[in-house]
Amino acid sequence: MTAIAAGDPAGEAKPARAGFVLAMLTFVYVLNFLDRQLIGILAKPIQDSLGVSDSQLGLIGGLYFAMFYCFIAIPVGWFADRTSRVGVLSLACAIWSGATVACGLAANYTQLVIARMAVGFGEAGGVPPSYAIITDTYPPGKRAAALGIFNLGPAIGAALGVAFGAAIAARFGWRVPFIAVGAIGIVTALLVWLTVREPARGATDTVQARGDGRAPFWPTVGMFLSNPVLMLAAFGSGATQFVTYGLGNFAVLFLMREKGMTLGDVGIWYALVLVLGMGGGMVVSGRVIDRMTRTSRAGYAIAPALSLAVAMPFYLGFVWAPGWALALAFLALVMVFNYFYLSASVALVQEEVLPNQRVLSGALLLLIMNFIGLGLGPTWVGFASDWFKAQGDAHGLQSALYTLTPFYLVAITLFLWLARVLRREVKPQVHA
Repeated sequence: MTAIAAGDPAGEAKPARAGFVLAMLTFVYVLNFLDRQLIGILAKPIQDSLGVSDSQLGLIGGLYFAMFYCFIAIPVGWFADRTSRVGVLSLACAIWSGATVACGLAANYTQLVIARMAVGFGEAGGVPPSYAIITDTYPPGKRAAALGIFNLGPAIGAALGVAFGAAIAARFGWRVPFIAVGAIGIVTALLVWLTVREPARGATDTVQARGDGRAPFWPTVGMFLSNPVLMLAAFGSGATQFVTYGLGNFAVLFLMREKGMTLGDVGIWYALVLVLGMGGGMVVSGRVIDRMTRTSRAGYAIAPALSLAVAMPFYLGFVWAPGWALALAFLALVMVFNYFYLSASVALVQEEVLPNQRVLSGALLLLIMNFIGLGLGPTWVGFASDWFKAQGDAHGLQSALYTLTPFYLVAITLFLWLARVLRREVKPQVHA
């Protein structure tokens, strides 16, 4: 099969082939994030249909999903580092897409929880192999930009989820978007298997340090957990994701419940904000980070620290705004600056480790940052919203979103600490 054929060991992939690989992986990431976001986008009709509370909604989109998504990623990463990363990616896409169809068929909350856990199980094999494939397709100096394009997946996926999901749900009900998106994903999984070639590990690195091509599991885990650069990048990203996922899983519900938006409004204007805000931030961040890191690797930490400092006051404006039009204007700026951390942390981790450790290291990064952010962020907001409402707060969800603000400060502090460590680092880079 072409999907598992060895890549060109001579070096960097040809531009046309590299562009095709990046486009395919980005589309898979679009589906990955679209599937993940449908719960938040269709929160109100799901609540109305199944009688789901804010706390239960937070658990579905947060802890229950993350329990599988985060921890299964570790054995999947180890397996992909030793076998075919393209094969693992295509199989994972087929699994999460089938589970997404099951979400649309769920008759009650328990069935929806089981289906969401299965989505998390499949999605665990999506992003880490893609990180490694891109890193072995693009050389240093081009990787952050390539990863920035790849990380457009969440922006495009969320925007398509809003536009497609809201429009279809408004006409046919909330179940149809899950079934349709899942079916598209199953077809895509087959296309990935048939068309994407496996690149040689370390093919684009100036200094080759491949070992025997099979990184041992526990020594790699120990290396990651003992490396302050990797751990600070993971915890800084986790604190950031506590905000982004806590906000993202409840933004549509908040705009409809507190700001007066309709599902039709959401399908147009919120989708536009996601494309321009998050998408623009992803593209700009990759190029900014590549430029900043030409002189110092500390740019991998300074860029997200500065961007989060800019985003925080706009976030407060979004939560405070009396109407949805002003709220969306603030949110667009929040989206631009909230996601600089992603390309920075991914590129830093991929360049910090050996080529045969990249998938597992990417999985460990995702484990830490997603368990903190994806697992706990939405869960926190859901429980906080119900708690504030139980205290008589008529705007419990708004109050809950305010409680995310301190996590901006935590993330900024961690990235500044990382910048200090990177400035002091004297060991030579493995991939100079």
